[in-house]
Formats: sequence, C-alpha cells, structure tokens
Amino acid sequence: MAKKGSKNTATNPPTSYSFTKEQLKEIEALKAKYPEVQAVTLPVLWIAQDSFGHVNPDVQALVAKTLDLPESHVHGVAEFYTQYFKEPKGKHVLDVCTCLSCGLSGGVDIVRHLEKKLGINVGETTADGQFTLQEAECLGACGYAPMMQITNDVYVNHLTPEKVDKVLDQLISGSTPDFESIAMPLVDSTHTTKRGGSNE
Repeated sequence: MAKKGSKNTATNPPTSYSFTKEQLKEIEALKAKYPEVQAVTLPVLWIAQDSFGHVNPDVQALVAKTLDLPESHVHGVAEFYTQYFKEPKGKHVLDVCTCLSCGLSGGVDIVRHLEKKLGINVGETTADGQFTLQEAECLGACGYAPMMQITNDVYVNHLTPEKVDKVLDQLISGSTPDFESIAMPLVDSTHTTKRGGSNE
C-alpha cells in the first residue's frame, strides 16, 4: 500500500510556532474559566496539537510562554498523557491495543497485519504521511478485543484483517469509520451464588 517509512517522516515541521489571533482569543476565554492558569494547560496543549499535529518541545515552549508557566510544568503534563504526540505523526494515528486481553484475542496479529499492509513497523510513519502505527497499553475496551483507536478518537472493535483493510480504505478516501454501539452484557441481579458454591 505504502512505501517503507521511518519515524518522524510524516511532516516537515516549521522551525518556529505561533498561535493565531483566534486561538489566542480562545485561550484567553479558557483562562477566564479557571482560578489558576495551570488548569488551562491541558486544553491549550490540545489546541496546539490540533494546529501543529504534535506538541514537540518547541510547541511546549510556546504553550508555556503563552500561559506564563514554567516549561517544566508544560513538559510534565505533555509527557504524562500519551494522547499528546511529542513528535510529528501521520495524518491517521493507529493505536492498536496489545495488552493482555487484546493480545490474547489477536491484537498482536492485527499489528503484524498492519505492518505488512502499510510497509512499516510499530512506531513508524508511512512515507506518504498518511499513517503512524503504534501499540497501546489498554484502551478500556477489553470486551471488544482486538481493537484500535484512530487518532485519539474513534474506536474500532472486534478487528479482523478484513475489517482493518476496510478501515484503511475508508481513511484513505477521507471518511471516518462509523461509531460502533456495542451493548454491555446484562447481569441477572436475581441470580446470586450462596456461600458453599451452590446456586438456588
């Protein structure tokens, strides 16, 4: 599908970053909602990532300067949350869960299929900048394994190689997979287990 890529090949980031007048106005409105400016760090990092595609150290410095906060504070917040990309990524970031539940249910096989399909390894970006492939440590959907999250947004559950191929085609065509509503299994609260292991 795509030629072999490597890390950080998705974009050619600018050497300097700045917020637009509209973004600065939005940031000021956010600051007015909170008694302490530190609370605004998270949403401003999101504004930055939406604008630049990542929050590398230079972007973190911009956020710190804009909020008049220490760079160490912004860096600590950005490093704590994996949803913030600390380096340029592809247009579509594919986080495939490979923790125990998903791994045993085929998550690792899905990763291998994507590596072969995209021509990259985990942690790399396709040469055309379309896809970055990552492994994730639990996305909270163990009952729907194997699964993946697309660019911090849509979950795609009960993955098969065929379903993965369909999702890739959708993303390439500019559409997003539909939200999948999956009902949780019902528990019969009237059926209890008594001491001794017998059910009556």
